[in-house]
Amino acid sequence: MSIAIITGSSGLIGSEATVYFESLGMDVVGIDNDMRSYFFGEEASTKWKRDQLEKNLGRYTHADIDIRNYEELEKLFKKYEGKIELIIHTAAQPSHDWAAKEPFSDFGVNAMGTLNMLEAYRKYASNAPFIFTSTNKVYGDTPNMLPLIEQEKRWEIDENHKYFGGISEDMSIDQTTHSLFGASKVAADVLVQEYGRYFDLPTVSFRGGCLTGPNHSGTQLHGFLAYLMKCAMTGTHYTIFGYKGKQVRDNIHSEDLIAAFHEYYKNPKPAKVYNIGGGRESNCSMIEAIELCEDITGKKMNYSYTEQNRIGDHIWYISDLDKFKKDYPDWSIRKTVPIILQEMFDFNQERWSS
Repeated sequence: MSIAIITGSSGLIGSEATVYFESLGMDVVGIDNDMRSYFFGEEASTKWKRDQLEKNLGRYTHADIDIRNYEELEKLFKKYEGKIELIIHTAAQPSHDWAAKEPFSDFGVNAMGTLNMLEAYRKYASNAPFIFTSTNKVYGDTPNMLPLIEQEKRWEIDENHKYFGGISEDMSIDQTTHSLFGASKVAADVLVQEYGRYFDLPTVSFRGGCLTGPNHSGTQLHGFLAYLMKCAMTGTHYTIFGYKGKQVRDNIHSEDLIAAFHEYYKNPKPAKVYNIGGGRESNCSMIEAIELCEDITGKKMNYSYTEQNRIGDHIWYISDLDKFKKDYPDWSIRKTVPIILQEMFDFNQERWSS
């Protein structure tokens, strides 16, 4: 029996990973206590996805554990010692704004929760690859210092600039405004690297752009594309924060991210860091995304603009995927922003309309 332990198993990336690796014949132990509903309210609860996983997957076992509780994590890892072949750590507090409300909770989940996972991993499953979903927010607002060019519907960067193809892993994470969320994710990211280097363990930090897909329980403070499409479908008011609505994000479908996880799982390397997102193949500005939503739904969006941007928010961020593609040449982006938004519309007709 081979076991994959997946934290945040009812969330967007965790649930996608659960379904995928269970389909490969692995037994999946999912760790998720629906903290998302605590962070963002009942509309963001992932309980519906947990119920779906338990109903549809025969090789899935759910563990309602808070990752800040090391004793409970250690019991679980000891129980499956010798059988764990993969660990995917996606559980997190993901919002800039929410972190400022409860810094202890944010740091406890993101940093201490990751340390707890790493220590249990080192003691009871050190041969297994440890995959961590980090974030591009570890770079703070350094990307905002780039010489950006204002276009009609988006900010862009000169095609002769070294980062025109996307921001690479050589960008500094120091001397910049991160937000408290960004700081807690930096701590977790560096811990994952250090366990890989210091203990020579197969760990990887995937510094994600916007991770998205039709299963996302999007809310105002987290889940850009999903919440945007939800508002477009339901007529809910949407607020654009700053940068003239021309801020650019790359968006990676959860299936494409899990495919990257699988490539690393097949050939793990210690202490790796990869920027991962839609890259030049899948990105959009806020204005462009709104236009796509309107085209798909056939309705005008109910939105307004406020001049104040969110602290630490990026004006332009596109991931350079070259490093990962060089190490894992069989991987590629398969789903772009228009495909992602159409999937969200098709998949959520019943859930969001009700």
